[in-house]
Amino acid sequence: MAAYLKSIDGNHLLEVGLEGFYGQSESQKQQDNPNFQVGTDFIANNQIPEIDFATVHSYPDQWLPSSDDRSQQDFLTHWLQVHIQDSQNVLRKPVLFAEFGKSLRTAPVEQRDRLFDTVYTAIYSSARAGGAAAGGMFWQLFTEGMHNFGDGYEVVLSENGSTAGIIADQSNKLNRIRRLYLELRNRARWAGGNGIRHNGIGN
Repeated sequence: MAAYLKSIDGNHLLEVGLEGFYGQSESQKQQDNPNFQVGTDFIANNQIPEIDFATVHSYPDQWLPSSDDRSQQDFLTHWLQVHIQDSQNVLRKPVLFAEFGKSLRTAPVEQRDRLFDTVYTAIYSSARAGGAAAGGMFWQLFTEGMHNFGDGYEVVLSENGSTAGIIADQSNKLNRIRRLYLELRNRARWAGGNGIRHNGIGN
């Protein structure tokens, strides 16, 4: 299906949209999964040539429900790092942490903020170094008056000031990186174009 979509729209970015669980293609990495197997394969699925970037989900409160917050945080830190490393060194593709969160039905907001900070720190550290991590999308953004649709993971910016501050800080930091890379790219283009003009004059 990925090949077919690329055949009719070569500029269409494609991703698989799985949680990031490891499978049989890298059986030694199955130890990095939570305490269950689901039959998907992060490496094999994302090695399909027409897949442009990898995706990972992170729900340690659902995956390790009997573990305390410290154990869930330790799992999350390792989960993030192995997927960033594998995306960079094995897949050689960007990775988007497409869903993450912690339910306020079972944990205080301080624990959710700590999870957000852990995810964002891993993404920023990778992006700043030119690594594979490309961004993160928490689950899920609500506005006022949507509480009837909530599942415990919703973030209402006007009602969750500490979480909103973490999100805003990450957005600003990644935007600074984006501007820096854009400036470097423009300088390289200018230098290349300037060199061509000088060569033309010299000839």
